[in-house]
Amino acid sequence: MRLQIIKYSSFIVLLMVSLAANAEQSPIVQLKSFLASTATLTADFKQVTLNEDGQADSSSEGKFYLSRPGKFRWSYKKPFIQEIISSVGKVWFYDADLEQVTIKKLDDSLGSTPALLLSGEIELEQNFILQQQGVDEDLLWIKLVPKNEESGFKYILIGLDNGVLGGMELSDNFGQLTRIYFTKVKVNPPLEKFLFEFIAPAGVDVFEN
Repeated sequence: MRLQIIKYSSFIVLLMVSLAANAEQSPIVQLKSFLASTATLTADFKQVTLNEDGQADSSSEGKFYLSRPGKFRWSYKKPFIQEIISSVGKVWFYDADLEQVTIKKLDDSLGSTPALLLSGEIELEQNFILQQQGVDEDLLWIKLVPKNEESGFKYILIGLDNGVLGGMELSDNFGQLTRIYFTKVKVNPPLEKFLFEFIAPAGVDVFEN
């Protein structure tokens, strides 16, 4: 009888350890772990914009750089050259074809760039309701619904690939859906400071909000 009790107790202990390990690997825990352990990041990205009917309006490709806290850079290479750079509390939007630069305060740009979620400038649970969404396209998805109704978007999805950023999806209040897929992701690589510095080229129009 004592041997059976020992075996039963051992089984219960192993079961509890297994359940605890699985709980630690929940999507929300993985997302928090990824954000906590990531100081810098680089990745190639492909961005697709869909209309209300789910049809692709446009697509673009480029390179993404992240340095926490508060610094990121989207370098769009195709089909047009554009830059979105965040540093020192501001975000620069540069369009080479339009020869135009728009500067916004960091907290006013949330609806324009989901990279703010990764930058360390926003407390997730303070600003969003987090919901597990399961697996789709081989990514584990977490849905973030803003608690502020004036945020400018309905929700953001973050997709994880083995605990590392694999994709994002942003649905705004105008019915537009933007999907971003990341490849060649490198976590915590050394990054040069100049990546997050921006000087407007000579002759371009500069607008600051």
